[in-house]
This record gives sequence, structure tokens and C-alpha cells, in this order.
Amino acid sequence: MSDSYLRNVIEAALLAAGAPLPVAELTRLFDESARPSVQQVRAVVAALAEEYSGRGIELKETAGGFRIQVRRELAGEISRLWPERATRYSRALLETLALIAYRQPVTRAEIEAVRGVAVNPNIIRTLIERNWVRVVGHRNVPGHPELLGTTREFLDYFGLKSLDELPPLAELKAICDVSLQLGLAEEENPEDDELSAEGGGSRELVAGPRDLEG
Repeated sequence: MSDSYLRNVIEAALLAAGAPLPVAELTRLFDESARPSVQQVRAVVAALAEEYSGRGIELKETAGGFRIQVRRELAGEISRLWPERATRYSRALLETLALIAYRQPVTRAEIEAVRGVAVNPNIIRTLIERNWVRVVGHRNVPGHPELLGTTREFLDYFGLKSLDELPPLAELKAICDVSLQLGLAEEENPEDDELSAEGGGSRELVAGPRDLEG
């Protein structure tokens, strides 16, 4: 098997998958008799990442594996391809997601204590339906409230390998802005905006289609 064939298959798979692919899955693309080693696959991935340096796309490693995606700094321009798919995200949803990401595991009451307003159940439901947040346990206090934490899909969506890569809070708004410009989602319940206003004014982000992973 030639190096160019190995490279072409891996590159095509990363473009077509629409989701991050782990190295183990990339190796299984090939017949068992000619299957490359993990080291060979990683070498090809590294070469592709270097080749894309300075271009409009990049090869990114996330918690779920590797994917090819549009560079963040170009998200605003590329999102104009789908203006009819714009979706609004309220400040309340982003604040809730940020609190879960940075303080997990955390209960709904603890989120409300920080934000100073009640958490609309629709926000938690939306985050769970998107598979960005899940119930990871229960606090050992009366009532045993659910503990919320982020998922691997959350890391993949925002281009993170692990929670250790979460940026300082000051940079989180910019990352959410860019990522959500390239993401499909349903509109939130209008009640979320009311909660946002209570928390200090509504600031909505506009989102276009899912990032161009394939």
C-alpha cells in the first residue's frame, strides 16, 4: 500500500465522516491484510495537519478523534452561505452551559445561586437533547438533586480534547460565538430570553449550519 493511497483514504474519510474519527476507526478502513499501524495513521494525520497550516480548513483533534473543519476565524464569512438557517441562542443558555462546564458536577440550584435567577427547565432540556450535558450523579443532600456535567459531544462540538483545554472565562464568549455560527440548532423557548433579561440583559448569538467537517 502506497503512502499516497493511505493519505488519500484517511483524508477522504475525515472529510466525509461529518464527525470526529478516532485512530482505531481510521485503521479499520483498510483490509486487515494491509491495515496500517496506529503510528502510520498518526503520521498521516500529522502530515495533513501540517499541509493545512495557513489554509481555510484545519485538521483538529477533539475528544472523539480527528476531524477536518473550517478555521474559527473564517466562521462569520462561511456562515453567510446559510443565512436562512440562522438560529438564536440566548445569553441564559450560554451562561448555563458555561457554569456547567466550569463548575461540574453542579446542581441546578447551584447554577441558580450563581446566576441569581431560576434556570428555565427548557434550557436544561435543550442542552441534554443536544447531548452537550448529561446527568452524572446525585448530590448527597436532602432531595438528592441531579448533578450535571458535560459530555464528549460537548468537547467535540467546541473543538476540545479535554476539559483541561477550556479557555479562560474571558475567552469563552468568543469561542461560543464562532462555534455556534457554524452549528445547527433549534430556537430556544421565548421564556429563556425573559430569564436572560432578568440576569442583566439579553444577548443572542446567531448560528448557521453545522461546522463543515465533511
